Amino acid sequence: MSLHEDAARTLKEWSAPDGAQEALRLAYCDHLAARPDGVWRSCADGHITASALVVDPGRGRVLLTHHRKLRMWLQTGGHCEPGDTALAGAALREAAEESGVDGLTLLPGGPVRLDRHLTPCAWHLDVQYAALAPEGAVEAVSEESLELRWFGWDEVADVADDSVVRLADRTRALL
Repeated sequence: MSLHEDAARTLKEWSAPDGAQEALRLAYCDHLAARPDGVWRSCADGHITASALVVDPGRGRVLLTHHRKLRMWLQTGGHCEPGDTALAGAALREAAEESGVDGLTLLPGGPVRLDRHLTPCAWHLDVQYAALAPEGAVEAVSEESLELRWFGWDEVADVADDSVVRLADRTRALL
């Protein structure tokens, strides 16, 4: 199965938690149906991206990256790559690469939420997951980050934008 097919299947099967998320789910499905290149950065009309909020449920905290280019505190994630065969795998790959944390696993149940936002390269149709950090996880800054830092659930709103806050809130509710 190709990444495009996996993304279409994932979104078709995902149960959106509310009407706004359902509208995004349908828009993402339409995007993929109309664009065979809809998962790739080369799709100038926008493209599917995969991200993951790294969480340490036992210690009640999330790991955010201070993104080098955007200069914002964000969850890990980004563009799909040619070697990716599954959207969940792309999110987990991005989380491991950008956090440096070994042994991450995705929260079962598929994506946590969707978020569509404009970036310098194009619209990102982000499929957001949660990645569970193992006990004693140690982070390591990648070249894509200025800094990595753990924040308590209640601190996220003080440093991140509404998209990250909504992702953290939804993840916390699912744990």
